[in-house]
Amino acid sequence: MTYVFDFSGFGIYAGMLARGVAVTLWLTAVSTVLGGLVGIAGASIGVAGPRWARTLIATYVELIRNTPFLVQLFFVFFGLPGLGIHIDEMQAAVLAMTVNLGAYATEIVRAGIDSIPRGQVQAAQALGLQGRQVFRHVVLPQALANVFPALLSQVLIVMLGSAVVSQISVPDLTSAADFIQSRNFRSFESYLIVTATYLFLSIALRQLLNRLGRGLFAGRSPRSPGTPVARPNGRNRWTQLFGGRRPQTLATERSQ
Repeated sequence: MTYVFDFSGFGIYAGMLARGVAVTLWLTAVSTVLGGLVGIAGASIGVAGPRWARTLIATYVELIRNTPFLVQLFFVFFGLPGLGIHIDEMQAAVLAMTVNLGAYATEIVRAGIDSIPRGQVQAAQALGLQGRQVFRHVVLPQALANVFPALLSQVLIVMLGSAVVSQISVPDLTSAADFIQSRNFRSFESYLIVTATYLFLSIALRQLLNRLGRGLFAGRSPRSPGTPVARPNGRNRWTQLFGGRRPQTLATERSQ
């Protein structure tokens, strides 16, 4: 049997598809910003926080990484109202995507922090920088530069995974495809258009974020493969370095 493609009736749905693309991009943008902040905060606590906080972060990461995103979305949208927390479908989608991305970003950023040689931290302390200053100005920028490709890939995964938010009636791109094929009964053409659109969005977003990354991390080249990485010894090494004691400056050491 020969299948005859027919795209003639899709023109009237162009506006719906455009709105679906806008919703998908909006969800991705908001969850990327919020999830990135959660990831940085979680990684910071995970490497230098108190033991109970590190345990809490580790539990959050393992819980999210070992459960399906669709279940997380249903838990937020259908489960939270049982606790008296009522949110609409857009808020539920943003919250679920943020929590999901935040867990993966936490592990990615933590790996980036662990990739920074201890000698750079000690050099910054010798110049008089204190713990938080060292972390903010020396460790974190280089860590983000090292793991930016992994973060970018995770953002794209979250964007593609957002297709399931149509299950809670969010009018995203996949929801538009479901509606269109239910009206014109051209399922193959409908999902072919949506597949091509997701492909275009992924490639365009990757190119955009790559350019943004080159601008943000200019001059901060990733750690070369041969550079040794300091490993924890006894207590967490970042807790040791940023434990609150003001480091001696180079001038102070010389005066002694």
